[in-house]
Amino acid sequence: MESLALQAFSTVTTTPFSLSSRSSLPLRSRPITKISQPSVFPSSSIPTLRSPLKPLLLLPERPKPLISPIRAVSRNDSTPPTETTTSPPPQGAKLFPLFLSVSIGLIVRFLVPKPVEVTPQAWQLLAIFLSTIAGLVLSPLPVGAWAFIGLTTSIVTKTLPFASAFSAFTNEVIWLIVISFFFARGFVKTGLGDRIATYFVKWLGKSTLGLSYGLTLSEALIAPAMPSTTARAGGVFLPIIKSLSLSAGSRPGDSSSKKLGSYLIQSQFQSAGNSSALFLTAAAQNLLCLKLAEELGIVISSPWVSWFKAASLPALVSLLLTPLILYKLYPPETKDTPDAPAMAAKKLENMGPVTRNEWIMVGTMLLAVALWVCG
Repeated sequence: MESLALQAFSTVTTTPFSLSSRSSLPLRSRPITKISQPSVFPSSSIPTLRSPLKPLLLLPERPKPLISPIRAVSRNDSTPPTETTTSPPPQGAKLFPLFLSVSIGLIVRFLVPKPVEVTPQAWQLLAIFLSTIAGLVLSPLPVGAWAFIGLTTSIVTKTLPFASAFSAFTNEVIWLIVISFFFARGFVKTGLGDRIATYFVKWLGKSTLGLSYGLTLSEALIAPAMPSTTARAGGVFLPIIKSLSLSAGSRPGDSSSKKLGSYLIQSQFQSAGNSSALFLTAAAQNLLCLKLAEELGIVISSPWVSWFKAASLPALVSLLLTPLILYKLYPPETKDTPDAPAMAAKKLENMGPVTRNEWIMVGTMLLAVALWVCG
């Protein structure tokens, strides 16, 4: 019995508190006991344990840990929530469109009989071309990546030599298209195009006709530095026209669109062609026409100035008459827009002064136009 009591006592770490004081302390002041190995001291060294084992029953129970695991439980649901793991979006090429695009090229190359008049190199180039077009439609990869794969395939298969494959990158028309996207992004990101159009709305926007003239003139102003009609219309002027139309109660796809929105869209669409024809660098197809003329032996000195002189009369007359003609042929239901200048002024106030990035964009635009004019 004494050895049993000795082993029971040795599992409790001794503290300076007595047994009675330990039971009288609140739960927070109770010491945390820990399990230790059985005592190595002989039983004779502890004479106090020769009393019966009954006093050991007065030992307090081991305190429960004060910290328990925390889990979130809804008030209305007592069941523990289950963790939902979302799988990351798939990366890389889309397998099925990739398989179809490659299969089209392989079928044309190996299964379709080649005409006798066509050389094997031309037939192989046709297969690569059709596979590239199918990939641009089905989009197994982004457009740039898929086009580069098609170009690489034509070089690896020795369908085209390296110089011929990359000859298009020396064409100024291609680079003008690339620059047009750079300038369009700059106008949108800095807010310069929005600011220019808003100023014209503030100055000429008291009536629907004046509003149309303001948008037309602002589009013609930024046209020489943004060689893309789509970029100008979609990136700058479509959001402005949509905001003005909605404020006048004119909604797209509704009978109310004839109040203001339909007229402004038609006027902007027709006037964009005139501003694109006014400047050589206002549209990429203008440079293409100039390139085709050079291939026919027609070399024009100072092409930017010569183009402007030849196109200024018809383009400027068309710019001035198009909004008025549409106003008669496709009249808007709302004739006056007295709130438009106030809205434009409020928007300019919210935009604040011209920022540093906008000034940089203005300088870049003027420098690019000056270099194009000087050749």
